[in-house]
Amino acid sequence: MGIKNTEINTNSYTVNGKILSFNEPKIMGIINLTPNSFYDGNKYSTVKDVMRDVESKIEQGADIIDVGAASTKPGEPLINFEEEWQRLHTTLIELKKQFPNTFISVDTYNSETAKRAVDLGVEIINDISGGNFDNEMFNTISKLDVIYILMHIQGTPQNMQVNPEYINVVEEVYAVLKNKTSQLKNLNFNKIIIDPGFGFGKTIEHNFKLLKELQKFNPLGFPVLAGLSRKSMINKTLNTNPVTALNGTVCLNTIALINGAKILRVHDVMEAKQIIQLFLKYQTV
Repeated sequence: MGIKNTEINTNSYTVNGKILSFNEPKIMGIINLTPNSFYDGNKYSTVKDVMRDVESKIEQGADIIDVGAASTKPGEPLINFEEEWQRLHTTLIELKKQFPNTFISVDTYNSETAKRAVDLGVEIINDISGGNFDNEMFNTISKLDVIYILMHIQGTPQNMQVNPEYINVVEEVYAVLKNKTSQLKNLNFNKIIIDPGFGFGKTIEHNFKLLKELQKFNPLGFPVLAGLSRKSMINKTLNTNPVTALNGTVCLNTIALINGAKILRVHDVMEAKQIIQLFLKYQTV
């Protein structure tokens, strides 16, 4: 039996006594523990290095720290639970010890990783597969007091960018997310955040179409996350690369906020904080 949270108010979610409110946009700071991330792989030598970076991100304004141990860049194979957990568990223990007031998210498509992470006090599971890669994910999530980020992907990281096709990308992504949110609601689970999955089985044109029509996901009734940071839709448009894509990221994150995004998932927290401050000022005049 899942946790009975059918009365959840999607303006805010409460987990472990902490309230995540969406009255103002939130910042999710990215921590990659992978050796082969597309932008900042192999960044940390020790757990202390991770803690210093997390502390900096929180000081700059991160509301959520999202920790991933499996690269999902195009062409990468999926990894098993054992390898992922070996990279994660020590860091998660230290994060919960040093930053008890910050929401910690784990970026995983493995249900066993999700369960063990929540057992350590993690409040958010960020699943790039939307339940596609592990048949037990939805059942596992429904039994946990956790927030679940439901992302859309076409294919797997290994093949997702091999000629992705849609007749109408917005309608098709919406339909998939609607079906999956219905599955979760049937399991009495409603602490959901929606992610249309920029760059995950989409062309540049698909990505910009999703960004332009982001508000069309509002009828699903859940907060929308935009993960645009330093991605190829920027680099292929501007002839930049992940290292030089900050300005493009700032631009697209601004558009995402205007079009209704409630969470920005970013590598660069200070700049995202400034975007949100300016956006809130813009809204008040």
